[in-house]
Amino acid sequence: MKVLPFKIPKPENEALVYQEDRLRVLYNQLHQHNEIQISYVEQGAGTLIVGDTVNDFYPGDILVLGSDVPHVFRTDLNFSEQTIVYTLFFNRNSFGKDFFSLPDLKSFDGFFKESEYGMKILTRKKKLIKQFLKLKSQNKVQRISTLLKIIDYITKAEKSPLSSFVYKKKYTDDEGKRMKDVFNYTMENYMEPITLEKISEIANMSKNAFCRYFKKRTNKTFFQFLIEIRIENACKLIFNKPDYSISTISELCGFHNTANFNRKFKQIKGVTPSHYRLHRF
Repeated sequence: MKVLPFKIPKPENEALVYQEDRLRVLYNQLHQHNEIQISYVEQGAGTLIVGDTVNDFYPGDILVLGSDVPHVFRTDLNFSEQTIVYTLFFNRNSFGKDFFSLPDLKSFDGFFKESEYGMKILTRKKKLIKQFLKLKSQNKVQRISTLLKIIDYITKAEKSPLSSFVYKKKYTDDEGKRMKDVFNYTMENYMEPITLEKISEIANMSKNAFCRYFKKRTNKTFFQFLIEIRIENACKLIFNKPDYSISTISELCGFHNTANFNRKFKQIKGVTPSHYRLHRF
């Protein structure tokens, strides 16, 4: 199976795909697909990278990923034994090229525009979850009706973008493999020192070429990305290990100076790690 682009498995001429994942680990390779993805996370947690931004996901999250937006889910195996996610896949032309251009569906334009950078839904979640839970027992026509209800609720909900930058070109297979290798190595070794020499070697590029390549495709330097990976993992330890001290979490996430960890954490999260621990719940 090619890493990029990723093909959503579906029968021929299937306009809307409903997928229910009950897995130990979600598909955790960097990928993109033509379909828009709307997912409800019922169980499980982890890291979600979308475009240029490192996010997290937790139970109760409703996430939208636009067409061809590069992304990767990284399941936190310490959070739960199983990850359960309900997903709808479709694109703007699934029901005919003019369907979503009908005057009655004009209000959906904002949904398609905002999906280009991905988004997390913040309100109307009870109504949305109720619709997702209906999907399993519905036939194809009923699911299309439910999709329209879901999009309608999302257009009226408060949302936060998952990314501020998305590389607009589709990745080639070689580019996909290179970025996948870089992302995987970083997420598996973020707690250790990672030098520019080492990550350039993983990418099979010179240091200067790699720096230009990574910045062009993510709108940030590799070391900015590495710090964000470390901070997201620190958030998970704060969430899962309330008995761990801030200095211990700092070391476990690759920061060997607690003052620097506190400073970087506040730059990214807007609060100190101690404040985050007090107010996370």
